[in-house]
Amino acid sequence: MPVPILKQGTYLIASVQSALTDADTERLQDDLMAYVSKYRAKGIIVDVTAIDVMDSFAARSLRTIVHMTKLRGAQTVIVGLQPEVAFAMVQLGLTFEDMHTALDLEEGLAWLNRKFSARHQRDGS
Repeated sequence: MPVPILKQGTYLIASVQSALTDADTERLQDDLMAYVSKYRAKGIIVDVTAIDVMDSFAARSLRTIVHMTKLRGAQTVIVGLQPEVAFAMVQLGLTFEDMHTALDLEEGLAWLNRKFSARHQRDGS
């Protein structure tokens, strides 16, 4: 099932509604990369609140999305990781020091806003 991706200003919000198959995960990666280019998105939120189980492929794919979109100039934040999912990811030895996570959509939007506000202040824009 495709993941809906909404455009909100210069941000994209991908809301994962259910557990993803490997094919769904790859499609999400492709879709996000296409949308980043099409809309020149500066920030991306991947909302995984609805997911209560995540396998290692899906977890690694989230990290890949963060790296791919960063190379295209967009900052990505993963929001809504359930406690059980976070625990399982740690048990699998998956580390996410190089990606930002937030408790929920509101916190993710606030993080992106702070990130870009600070950048604009540094650049004098």
